[in-house]
Amino acid sequence: MAGLIPEDILEDILSRVDIVEVISGYIPLKRAGRNLKACCPFHHEKTPSFMVSPDRQIYHCFGCGESGNAFKFLMRFERMEFPEAVEALGKKTGVILPRVDTYENKATGITTQLYKINELAADFYSNNLDSGEAGLKAKDYLLKRGMTQETISALKLGFASDKWDSLINYLRSKSISLNILEKAGLIINKEGGGYYDRFRNRIIFPIFEIKGRVLGFGARVLDESLPKYINSPETNVYTKGKNLYGLNLARDAIRDNDFVAVVEGYLDFILPFQEGLKSIVASLGTALTVEQARLLKRYTHNVVMVYDADSAGELAALRSLDIFIEEEIDVKVVSLPKGFDPDSFVRKNGIDSFKERIEKAQSLFDYKLGILKTRYNMKEIESKAKVSTLMLETINKFKNAVLKSEYIKKLAQELGLNEEALLEEIKKVKTNKPYQDTNVSLERKPLNINPTEKLLMSLMLEENSLINRIKESIEPADFEDERISKIVSIMFGLLEEGKEVRPHLLMHHLGDDISQVVCESVFMPQSLSLEHKERVVDDCVMRLKSKKVKSRREKLHQEIKAAQNLGDEEKLSRLLEEFHCLIKKKW
Repeated sequence: MAGLIPEDILEDILSRVDIVEVISGYIPLKRAGRNLKACCPFHHEKTPSFMVSPDRQIYHCFGCGESGNAFKFLMRFERMEFPEAVEALGKKTGVILPRVDTYENKATGITTQLYKINELAADFYSNNLDSGEAGLKAKDYLLKRGMTQETISALKLGFASDKWDSLINYLRSKSISLNILEKAGLIINKEGGGYYDRFRNRIIFPIFEIKGRVLGFGARVLDESLPKYINSPETNVYTKGKNLYGLNLARDAIRDNDFVAVVEGYLDFILPFQEGLKSIVASLGTALTVEQARLLKRYTHNVVMVYDADSAGELAALRSLDIFIEEEIDVKVVSLPKGFDPDSFVRKNGIDSFKERIEKAQSLFDYKLGILKTRYNMKEIESKAKVSTLMLETINKFKNAVLKSEYIKKLAQELGLNEEALLEEIKKVKTNKPYQDTNVSLERKPLNINPTEKLLMSLMLEENSLINRIKESIEPADFEDERISKIVSIMFGLLEEGKEVRPHLLMHHLGDDISQVVCESVFMPQSLSLEHKERVVDDCVMRLKSKKVKSRREKLHQEIKAAQNLGDEEKLSRLLEEFHCLIKKKW
């Protein structure tokens, strides 16, 4: 990927950007000597092991091994492709990037193509609202539901006509192939050949990611026909369970107010947001996923779930609650009166009444217990036992021992049970593993690097002046670890080109596993003078050479035995000569 962008541009951006400023825009950093630290945003932890070096312009987590420079952080945190991360930091630093305008150019990457195509489609649907009888009818439908023109424009709401190929014809006029349109999920392949538009005669709701790029679309009918909603399929840029509708508009308010209300659908989000509840998002489905919970956790640890008062809504809430406990997010629940959803409730009762409901939201414990009490006959001992078991499954997920103890005490009081009995029962509850992010391996891969080789590389990264001293004595091939050998080879090459060798500049030459080697080595404590470092380098070089000679001797010894057994006198003579030469070496 890095090879597609001129090296001098990458280096220019990295020389201008401050990784501390970039990362602190997403997570709080605290000073730790020369470095800064935080709880890792890429895996769950209580004790901070995520380190950021202002001097070296890199980060490294000693818990999960995640590491890199400013480009890598954006790629991981914002789920960007490399060119997108470069473009984002290029804009931030004022570096102008070369432009490629053709959609089919492979250098742009499939992800970039899909974002651009989605943007074109969103503009097309949006323009349809102001053209033609059907489009104006759709717009009138939105206005009658209480939406303002400002809201319609901000959310880029649109309309897909009833024609089978209106979007296809429009995007084909932009020289976009049918193949890439199918990958974007905008068209469907006919069984007999050909394609047709996925969305027809529906209100269109573009789904934006956090930076405001269009990921996909939701589409709703204007009448009561079924299915009421259809959505974009999963693509290279859109995964339903990893995004939240409206977060791009609500994130600042969520951070400022330190809470978020979570509703289910597009319309449930729109009117409350328009009327003044800015800390709100929609889950794009009935049950929240762990990825969505972690997305919210970037901005707040206080969540209020808002559900319709129906069986599906209650069950969805119960399924989601445990995810919040695992992520140590404080969650409360609002259950609206029967027959109401957030959209209809606000239209009838006003936003102040809706906000009041949110302020009086029930705790997780009270909400779940309340639902269970309506489903079981609490006069029966067996029912009490069943309810206690279901409640203990949730209580057991709390990591804090004090919370567990207090909730068990409260459960005993609510059900009229013996607290000691509940303490015995909770021991039987099966402890599930915390929810895992499938994109991140929480198990740190051991580096298993020779300490001498690691120290030598670390010193080279600390002092560029030492690289020439080492280059005169040993070669990259003298390092047994292939990763170290590759890093040293690149450092030698950069030095020959007259370039500065710095960890954050090395990153785009290396794969993730090798980047981890560099980043972890940089955070090795070094408090030596240059003169002392030179002596350490000489000692390390001596050790490497000695080890290499020893390894070669052992190998020659085996080869000599083999030659003797085969009676190969010529080969034996040559091997013995080499062996005697090695014996004479001082190492």
